[in-house]
Amino acid sequence: MAPIAVGDVIPDGTLTYLDEENKPQTVSIHSLAAGKKVILFGVPGAFTPTCSLKHVPGFVEKAEELKAKGVDEILLISVNDPHVMKAWAKSYPENKHVKFLADGSAKYTHALGLELDLTEKGLGIRSKRFALLADDLKAL
Repeated sequence: MAPIAVGDVIPDGTLTYLDEENKPQTVSIHSLAAGKKVILFGVPGAFTPTCSLKHVPGFVEKAEELKAKGVDEILLISVNDPHVMKAWAKSYPENKHVKFLADGSAKYTHALGLELDLTEKGLGIRSKRFALLADDLKAL
């Protein structure tokens, strides 16, 4: 499958997060992105050194600036379970805008064509590092 490209409509899919009572909730990407300008970014794994120290902090630190430029949602996806994603989100106490969403079985990552097979390294299927901007579901 070819990876998502500029001009494509982002596929719909279901991701998971834990609510305030630590109960799993599902959300569709289209419900978060329809009629909005969103940044969707993916990383190979929660708590990994490069993702935790280089990729996520930039989005957390620049969130206000991005929102001021018209971005409605900033969505982080990783092939992890929602418990791990919530714990990872808590490691950024200054975060007010980045939503940490779990793609536990990599189904959405696969729908984007951005899966990374690290099985031989003992890590299974992960997400490639990516960032995309979509406006009303269309990748820009």
